[in-house]
Amino acid sequence: MRSLLWFAIALFVVRTAAFGQDVRYDFDKDKDFSKYKTYKWVPIKDADKVDDLTAKQLTDADLATKGLTKTDSDDADLYIGYQTAVGTEKQFTSFNTGWGYGPGWGAGWYGYGGAAGGTTYGSTSTVYVGQLDLSMYDSKTKQLVWRGNASKTLDPKAKPDKKQKNITKAVQKLLKNYPPKQKS
Repeated sequence: MRSLLWFAIALFVVRTAAFGQDVRYDFDKDKDFSKYKTYKWVPIKDADKVDDLTAKQLTDADLATKGLTKTDSDDADLYIGYQTAVGTEKQFTSFNTGWGYGPGWGAGWYGYGGAAGGTTYGSTSTVYVGQLDLSMYDSKTKQLVWRGNASKTLDPKAKPDKKQKNITKAVQKLLKNYPPKQKS
């Protein structure tokens, strides 16, 4: 019974990790991020274009909470670009139908000798994984100063409000550590 409980806990942890958002970021440790006050959206060269609905869902509100003001001027402190991608992965799920004898059960040498029972079944499914990459460039040096990436398992049947919620959450998680903390 204990092994069934541990299996259920392990399955829950794996499924929770698979469906949560994974966020990574990196930044130029030599930059003073307090000097960046304005930004301009710029396209990233050779990046796939997102559809108009998705582009509208990437809002400026989260950047405003970080003290950044949007401008269309080329004199902006930061140039910010983004790109998205959707990929597929295979997921394997298996389960066993029963209990049986195995190590530690029955007679035999040191508890071995019982017959193993039950049947294991498995299936594969396609999982869609979406990624959002946000890149910030110093407009004067044209150098990358901050980049964040969020990835999440997607439900292809999700309604538009769920899609918006996922994008909003991804952007908020991406920007959680912006501006980076300066070492004292």
